[in-house]
Amino acid sequence: MTMTSRERMMRTLEFDKPDRIPRQIWMLPVVWLDHERKDVEAFLGRWPVDITGAPLVNPNPSPVRLGDAYVVGRYRDEWGCEFENIKAGIHGQVKAPILADWSRLEDLRPPVESLDFDREVVNAFCRETDKFVMASACPRPFERMQFLRGSENLYMDLGEESPEVLSLLDIIHRFHLKEMEAWAQTDVDSLTFMDDWGSQQGLLISPAQWRRLFKPLYLDYVRIAHDSGKKIFMHSDGNIQSIYGDIVEIGVDAVNSQLFCMDIEEIGRRYAGKITFWGEIDRQHVLVRGDRQDARSAVKRVVDNLYRPEGGVIAQFSMEESVKLSQCDAVFEAWQELAQ
Repeated sequence: MTMTSRERMMRTLEFDKPDRIPRQIWMLPVVWLDHERKDVEAFLGRWPVDITGAPLVNPNPSPVRLGDAYVVGRYRDEWGCEFENIKAGIHGQVKAPILADWSRLEDLRPPVESLDFDREVVNAFCRETDKFVMASACPRPFERMQFLRGSENLYMDLGEESPEVLSLLDIIHRFHLKEMEAWAQTDVDSLTFMDDWGSQQGLLISPAQWRRLFKPLYLDYVRIAHDSGKKIFMHSDGNIQSIYGDIVEIGVDAVNSQLFCMDIEEIGRRYAGKITFWGEIDRQHVLVRGDRQDARSAVKRVVDNLYRPEGGVIAQFSMEESVKLSQCDAVFEAWQELAQ
């Protein structure tokens, strides 16, 4: 029986024997600059995806947002954070954080306008597609703190757990709760949150501090999703193996992480069958410098350790700077062959 994308995704997340492994691609705009448009379009045509994002129509846009995040120059987001970008097609960095001085904390204004998106447009889109629809909001409290305060300052703040940094975390979290609750009232299939927690070797703060300060926030997001009948997805780059068990424990349905920074075999022994692995394949080496055999070997490692015939894996990877389209084809071909 051929399933719709939505049915396929739900079967995967619930370990209920989907007709095939579902697919998703993350693609930075730089891919369209690095390759001929016809080649990218042909690749996308060969591998239709099962997940899409909800449209975001807001009649009351942020008064502070300015520019384009993916062009060379400066971009200001809805919180007022200014990013400097030196290469088209990728995202820039904050060089002058607006809360470098704590005296400005009392003036911080969350972007409440983003809560006024058009729900009916979202619901109509969900009714008209058979794809699995994700909300177009993605809380990222740890990263937002870095954008506002600056990474170096923030790590010092967390070392001291100063009253100001705890107040900042509370302001951000209270706004994200409203954001998640607003999207939970729509017809999307899932909510999503993220924070890049890992370096190449391990967590950027101690697991104990992560559990004390951030795990309860993420649990709130999970509860909002599940209380409204939605699935909940989480993304984090880097080596997050030390908190994988916590992510499973709080009830995240699918986790996207850089598996090849970690011990995939150990993760499989501990957590396969308990959570869906939302990709990915090594974008540091395999997708940019590997050959077809490297691609097949990488997929086989994921399938052998994490996949179950009942479900539990989404064939996802991120297409970024210098990615080879031939490698991306090889990855999907391997998943199609091996995930049976």
